[in-house]
Parts: sequence; structure tokens; C-alpha cells
Amino acid sequence: MGKDYYKILGIAKGASDDDVKKAYRKQALKWHPDKNKAANAEEKFKEVAEAYEVLSDPKKREIYDQYGEEGLKGGGGASDGPGGNFTYTFHGDPHATFATFFGGANPFEKLFGRKVNGQDDDMEVDGSDPFGSFTSFNINGFPRERHVGPGGPPRRKQDPAIHHELRVTLEEVFHGSTKRMKISRKRLNPDGRTLRTEDKILTIEIKRGWKEGTKITFPREGDESPNTIPADIVFVIKDKPHAHFRREGSDIVYPVRVSLRQSLCGCSVTVSTIDGKTCNMKITDVVKPGMRKIIAGQGLPFPKNPEQRGDLIVEFDVNFPDSLPSNAKDVLKRHLPTS
Repeated sequence: MGKDYYKILGIAKGASDDDVKKAYRKQALKWHPDKNKAANAEEKFKEVAEAYEVLSDPKKREIYDQYGEEGLKGGGGASDGPGGNFTYTFHGDPHATFATFFGGANPFEKLFGRKVNGQDDDMEVDGSDPFGSFTSFNINGFPRERHVGPGGPPRRKQDPAIHHELRVTLEEVFHGSTKRMKISRKRLNPDGRTLRTEDKILTIEIKRGWKEGTKITFPREGDESPNTIPADIVFVIKDKPHAHFRREGSDIVYPVRVSLRQSLCGCSVTVSTIDGKTCNMKITDVVKPGMRKIIAGQGLPFPKNPEQRGDLIVEFDVNFPDSLPSNAKDVLKRHLPTS
């Protein structure tokens, strides 16, 4: 069973966007490790962030509602669903989600008083909501952007997603692998205005059988700025050229070149498989250019059911000679049919 993001946030399926935001706000403040010293607080805080990342995004939520966590993360169903080859991977930093949502890294400073523009902040806290002030002020003591109607300040817009090709070998797709991608991005300093450049390692788990075009999204890992929401970083799976094979979905095509004599008189060929084995194939039929023979179950794993595999397709190419001696032509004329 996958994670129940609705249960994690304490809301019902079909909850509105505002309900999702309110639920995240409540749960994130409850489980923030700076305030909650329970042994499982960090893990709960991370689960709440991941649930919010999914349910606050219409596309991710639609796929999750149809296929659950497994389908969302590429394990079953999503490739045929509304997301196409879309695949989601949580970026693993719940504090980044928290900081983006609240407008700063540590809004808890508001509870205990801090210097704002050189003066003590003695702001009162609403007794019915001990964290209510966070919706009014950001970490720098400035009013948060809120949609108060046509005359109010607009909501921050998110920068367009940044796409990168992620080249993988067929062996990596066959066995599954882990990729670690280093990115550099700009991050806001605590003053909320100036920027710094920092590096981060994004870990991508390549699942067995993933198709070319599969997308892995890391939400809001792009550059920060005071006025926009960081872009999503999206990696798109792309096959590396292989010395012997090419892929067709979950099938693998293995080209074999034979001579004209072999194509007419029969031959034996040795075929390599993706997992390093070999098998011998005896051909007694006349081989026509482009003819295919199938070795069942020797292809790539199916992405929805990695225990099953596609086929290995042996594709024949006939090497026709550029010229023939006249005596060979005479022999062929006597023995080959005219039509």
C-alpha cells in the first residue's frame, strides 16, 4: 500500500486547495523538528511536506487520485494515465518546502520576539491560533503577499520548469540504477533580498524498465528570487546509443548481418542478450532483408511489472555483393527460379 497523503494532512479526498494549504500549515508547524522533539518528528515533517507537494499541484494530485503513490512515482499506471510518462520524486528537503510556504526559513522566531528594522517585535499572538501571525508576516518582518481582491498584490508566479536530459544505458534500465546529479542554484539569504549560489546533489532512482521520455520532477529546486516561486527541475530519460542493441518500448532489437549465401542457404548465428548471456539460433528459412526472429522474454523489464520482460528481436540485414563473376551468374540462372 502506498502513502495516504490525504490522511497524512488530515483532510478528506476532494478537499479544496485552501483546505490543503491550511492542513499543511497546521501539520508542518506541529511536526517541525525545531519545536517538536518527538523521535519521529523529522520523518513526520518530511511526510507532511511530500503530501503537500503532491496535493497542492493539480497534475500530481490527478495522477495520485487515479493511481496512488506507486502510479505517481512511475511504478504502475501513470504512463497510461493523464500524466503520460510523468514521474514524481520528492526532492527530500522538507525544510525547503516549509521555507517556500511561509516565506522564510524560520518563522518560529516570530513567537519569541526578534529585531525588526532594529526594534523589538512585541507582536501579540492570537490565542485561538498560536501560529496565526505567520500568515501575516514573512521571516523578514515584512507583510506576506496575500490575494485581497482586485486591488491587492498578486500572488507570486512560479518560474517555468527547467528540463534536463538524463542519459542512461540500456543496462542501467535493465538492472535499475541510482544517478546523482549536481545542480547549482541561487538561494535567498536571510535578509530576503540578496542571493547566494549553492550546489545541491539530487538523487534519482532509475527504476527497472523505465521508458525513454519518463520525467522525474524535483519541485522548486530552481533559482530563488524575492518575487517568484523557484522553478521545478525536470529530468527526462533519454537512451544512450548502444553498441549492439536498440530499444523499441520494452523490446530490444539486435541487428544481425548475414551474407547473401547465408541468407539463401541457411546459417547459424550467435545472439547476445542484454544480461550478458548468449544463445545460438539456427536459420533454415530463406532470410529476406529486414526479417525478424523473436526470442521471447529476453528484452527489458516492463515498467509496471518488472518481473516480466519484453522480447529480444533479431533483425536480419543481408549483405548483397556489389558484383558477381559471370560463372557465378550462370550457376544462379540455372538454379534460381525466375519468379
